[in-house]
Amino acid sequence: MATYFVSISGASREVTEGVSSLFAAIVLLSVGLWMHQKSTAGKWQAYLKEKLSAAMTRRSAWALFALAFIAVYREVFETVLFYSALAGDGNNGALLGGLLSGVAALTILAWLMLRTSARMPIGKFFSLSSILVAVLAVVLAGKGVAGLQEAGWLSASPIHWPRIEVLGIYPSAETTLAQAVILIIALVGFALNAQTARRSQAA
Repeated sequence: MATYFVSISGASREVTEGVSSLFAAIVLLSVGLWMHQKSTAGKWQAYLKEKLSAAMTRRSAWALFALAFIAVYREVFETVLFYSALAGDGNNGALLGGLLSGVAALTILAWLMLRTSARMPIGKFFSLSSILVAVLAVVLAGKGVAGLQEAGWLSASPIHWPRIEVLGIYPSAETTLAQAVILIIALVGFALNAQTARRSQAA
């Protein structure tokens, strides 16, 4: 959506990449915090059970459809944004290879789980996924600000800092500050989620 609105305004490629990356970073951060909150044992199951009970009470097919949609929407939207933000870097071959590798890995994992009747530890899965998503948000924040700097929308204040483009790290105060803000928000959010979980278990 961000890419569409920027492109139709006649803005440059750098602006499109910058805006889409920053938008993706914000969405990924919110998704990461939400996933970390649900990583507490039983939280995700309780969340879906609550929504399912409400849907069954109303006996509405649309309510059941909405439940299924909500259950997968965040992950799908997050993935689309991530790929859209990275596609502008000319890494189409690498993105396609990563996509196919991911599909293959998921296929093998699903086959193993079905054959062994194993249950995925949802809590650990959400916890690890939330950390990965937060890291991606930090990376995209740096890339987004750097894109807007290249387009001349933001100023660039050089600092003595390494330049690691794959991690969104650039030697400028603005990109470093943006990444620091995202990282701090993620850490504070994770800490608050953990504190809330401890209080719930104590009660």
